[in-house]
Amino acid sequence: MVAMALVGAVVGALWAWLAPSIHGVVALTRSGERIHAYLGSESDNFFTSAFMFVGFLVVASVVAAVLVWQWRAHRGPVLAGALVVGCGVSAAAAAGVGVALAHLRYGTVDLLGAPISPEHRVHYVVEAPAAFFGHGPLQIATTILFPAAVAALVYALMAVSAARDDLGAWPPEETPVYPVLPAPVAQPGV
Repeated sequence: MVAMALVGAVVGALWAWLAPSIHGVVALTRSGERIHAYLGSESDNFFTSAFMFVGFLVVASVVAAVLVWQWRAHRGPVLAGALVVGCGVSAAAAAGVGVALAHLRYGTVDLLGAPISPEHRVHYVVEAPAAFFGHGPLQIATTILFPAAVAALVYALMAVSAARDDLGAWPPEETPVYPVLPAPVAQPGV
């Protein structure tokens, strides 16, 4: 669990460093209303950064599933459950560290405190990338649990592809040896 939490923290830091920021503008309309808009296609970076976050976590989960599968002595459902919980902890740690570092790097866009006036109607801002596809609890839970589900799927595929019932664990099971029976031979003319 601790190792997966550390992996999650590293993934979160990597995401906070590589995820694209969102460039926008706070402007004052002629009627005196403050508006916030994104420059060009910068709003696409909300999706791009969230997709990068999930992609990094899925890669870490697949690598974790393969590494856990290498632990031959403990293969089975308990190890698969620990893998899923560990990947969930990893995703939560990545979200916490990544969002905190992105907030430290970019800060919060203050619409009411933006230095705009009738003489200077436009103020450019840089917004932190989004780690989640939305603000709802279901979207956040899906982002956290999806990498764990991918790790479980990878582990299950490796378990299904194991040729032996003990999943290739160590020490190997003795395979029963059946005696070789002579083939019945029919007598000619009988």
